[in-house]
Amino acid sequence: MAYDEEVAERIRAMLARRSDVREQKLFGGLCFMVQGHMCCAVSGHGGLLVRVGPDAASAVFREPHASPVEMRGRVMGGFARVAPDGYRTASGLKKWVTRALEFVATLPKKTTKAQTRKTAKAAKKK
Repeated sequence: MAYDEEVAERIRAMLARRSDVREQKLFGGLCFMVQGHMCCAVSGHGGLLVRVGPDAASAVFREPHASPVEMRGRVMGGFARVAPDGYRTASGLKKWVTRALEFVATLPKKTTKAQTRKTAKAAKKK
C-alpha cells in the first residue's frame, strides 16, 4: 500500500518554513525528519505515525484514533499511530504534527555524516 500523497503534501505545507526538515522514505511511507530525528511519517500501512516520546505514550493512547505503533510484531516505544479520522481536519493534523515537533525539540540536534567528516577534516588541518 502506498502512503497518502495528499496527507504528505499537507504536512509539507505545515513544515515549509522550517529549514531543519528533510524527507526520507521509511517504513513503507514518507518520514519527515526534523533536526535529524524522526518526527512524523505518512505510513504506507495507513495512518500517520507521530513521535510523542516514551513519557507521553500512555496518555496519548487514551485519545481517540491513537494506538501503539507495531512493526514486525514489536511495539515502537514513544510513537503513536493515528487513524485518518484523527487528522482529517486541518486542526486535527496540526495537533498531531505539533505534538511530534514539541517532542523532537527536546532532543539534541543530530549532526549528519557529512558534517562530521567536514569537522574531522578541519581538525586534521590544524
